[in-house]
Amino acid sequence: MRVQLLSDLHLETEDFQPLPAPGAELLILGGDIDSTWQGLAHFRDWPVPVLMVAGNHEFDDRDVADTWPVLRAHCEALGIRLLERESLVLSDAQGRRIRFVSTVRWCDFDAFGEAQREKSMRAGHYFMRVQRSTFGGQPFDAALVREEALACKAWLAQALAQQPTAWDTTVALTHFAPSLRSADPRYGHQSGTASFCNADDELLPLADVWIHGHLHCRHDYTVGRTRVVCNARGHARRGEAEGYDPLFVLDV
Repeated sequence: MRVQLLSDLHLETEDFQPLPAPGAELLILGGDIDSTWQGLAHFRDWPVPVLMVAGNHEFDDRDVADTWPVLRAHCEALGIRLLERESLVLSDAQGRRIRFVSTVRWCDFDAFGEAQREKSMRAGHYFMRVQRSTFGGQPFDAALVREEALACKAWLAQALAQQPTAWDTTVALTHFAPSLRSADPRYGHQSGTASFCNADDELLPLADVWIHGHLHCRHDYTVGRTRVVCNARGHARRGEAEGYDPLFVLDV
């Protein structure tokens, strides 16, 4: 299956016009498309099916728990299939069955191990203040993010462990990165990196392909048999969009 990848477009501030990639059979939106959601209208009547995993900024200034059904309905009205702790099997032009296993997979702050968790969570508090979200009326701080992250991980591990029955290939789709291998080279292994990358390396072998966003840089690497791909655009004003290929297509 030929899949076009777009993520971290930040259309709430960025001047960018997404266009369909020639030959693509599916478009995947990897999150942080537009914190106002207005930019999602670009994908109405897209020529191929559109799947989306939400990014953290889709919840800016919102209550995370209350937002899920509203965001899902908004995407559905635009013809976008939002997946959260859900699996979906699609067939490509050759009849191969591709299973997409998707969740935001919030950060659990264990990227550097349990001993560094408290330090990583202190750095994470900064990002959550920028996001200004709540959860059930309470500030969505690092502690609550970790709770959500662990619930995401438990679901993801169970879903990925299922033996193939009605599919040929498994694609994991998360907004947060599954490995420190995806750390932004500009910042390296700082405590704040644990707000962008998880240590899900033990889960990587359970997927044929792992697609993520969140890091404002591009990645395409292989761990064992698993290909990990990120095609995030980021902010042009910071030079993050230089070399970005908006028509990038991944063969799954």
